[in-house]
Amino acid sequence: MGDIALIIIAAAVAVLVIFLVVLIVKVMKTVDEVNRTVAIVTQDTDILLKQADTLMAKTNTLVDDVNSKIVTIDPLFTAVADLSESVSKVNRSGNSFATRFKGKAANVGKATAIVTLGRGAGKIFNRKKNKA
Repeated sequence: MGDIALIIIAAAVAVLVIFLVVLIVKVMKTVDEVNRTVAIVTQDTDILLKQADTLMAKTNTLVDDVNSKIVTIDPLFTAVADLSESVSKVNRSGNSFATRFKGKAANVGKATAIVTLGRGAGKIFNRKKNKA
C-alpha cells in the first residue's frame, strides 16, 4: 500500500510541476509583451516630446512676432483716438455755433457749420504736417 501512496504523491508532484512550468511560460510571455509595449510607448513619448518642443518654439516665435507688430500699431491707435477727439470737438463747436444762430436763415446756419468744420479739419491737418 505504501508503494501506491508514493506513486500518487509522485503523480501529484508531476502534475504540479507541469502546471507551474506552463504558468511560468505564460508569465514570461506576458512579461516580454509588457517590455515590448513599454519600449514602444517610450519611443512614442520621445517623439511626442520632440514635437511638443518644436511646437512651443514656433509658438514663442509667433508670439514675439505678434508683440512686435502690436508695438508698431500702438501709435496708429493713439493717432486715431486723437483724431476722433478732434472731430468730436469740431462737431460740438459746429453744433453750438449753429445753435446760437438758430434764428437766422437755415442756409446761413449750414454755411457757418461747414466753415467751422473746414477750419477744424484744417487745424487737424496742419498739426499733422507740423508733427511730420
